[in-house]
Amino acid sequence: MDRTLAATRSNLMRLKDELAFSRLGYDLLDQKRSILVSELLTLVDQAVNYQMRVEKALLDAHSALEDAIIEMGRLKVANLAGAVNITSSITLKERKVMGVRLPNVETEFEGKGPFFSPEGTSMYSEIALNKYREALFLMGEMAELKVSIMRLSREVKKTIRKVNALEKLVIPDKMETLKYLSGRIEEQERETFTLLKAVKEQIKDKDEPVCDKIQEEEEDE
Repeated sequence: MDRTLAATRSNLMRLKDELAFSRLGYDLLDQKRSILVSELLTLVDQAVNYQMRVEKALLDAHSALEDAIIEMGRLKVANLAGAVNITSSITLKERKVMGVRLPNVETEFEGKGPFFSPEGTSMYSEIALNKYREALFLMGEMAELKVSIMRLSREVKKTIRKVNALEKLVIPDKMETLKYLSGRIEEQERETFTLLKAVKEQIKDKDEPVCDKIQEEEEDE
């Protein structure tokens, strides 16, 4: 509570405006916190799902590659891998959630098969190729989710600190100061009223002898 603030009507009105603004800020930040937490929980659920999909895609791709090596031999598989001409590109965009910039990862592949003759090759080589491409795409989505989760987590922590500061420090302090100023102003007004009443009584007492003298003179005439 600020006891150094002068007990004036102008300060009282200014403090009321500040308190109303602080309460509005608290409401807005509380809404922001709820939205961010909801978005964060949604992304966490998605990340768990994507993590399992990435792991499965990598396991399936590795398993298919091992089967191709068993059927064709490591050297032939290596030669086939050299014939594959696929380029990948990752485009980074962004979206905003309550002012927080979140990444949007778009993974694209260029290159159309077949890259090698199916004769004398194992179907597992084609399966492994598709599985690794799927895993790479999912890894891009996973990276987007993880970065988004980290940024949202930081913003949620900052917002919670601000909400707590307003709720537990700023608003109670302003309310206490407002109560103190109101009491001081009321006290000053009572003192002023008492003083004015006393002055009025004194003036009345001084005027009464004069009035009596005038009345006496009128009676003598």
